[in-house]
Amino acid sequence: MKKKLLTLLLGTSLVMGLAACGGGKDNSSSTKKDSGTTDTSNASDAQKIFDQKCSSCHGGDLKGGMGPNLTKVGSKYSKAEILDILKNGKSGGMPAGLVSGNDADTIATWLAAKK
Repeated sequence: MKKKLLTLLLGTSLVMGLAACGGGKDNSSSTKKDSGTTDTSNASDAQKIFDQKCSSCHGGDLKGGMGPNLTKVGSKYSKAEILDILKNGKSGGMPAGLVSGNDADTIATWLAAKK
């Protein structure tokens, strides 16, 4: 009985882990606007980046886990402050450089709107 339960638990964990990691190529990450520019700062792009880089600590629902709850982070920090934390880290566990460049700007804009 214990062996079957352990096998079931291990199998479920493996399936959930693989599902959380995603897998497949996503060709819809950027869309062309009429002006000819690429829109990389929309909410779905930010959500995708967050899911890949941040959700393991902050939770897929932004409610925290190992990292703090981010559901209302925009009422505590400005976009510039969030961007600084993303680039330089923060004492207490947030490492520097997990997200950089346009991805960091996209996430900072998205999180700053969470109030």
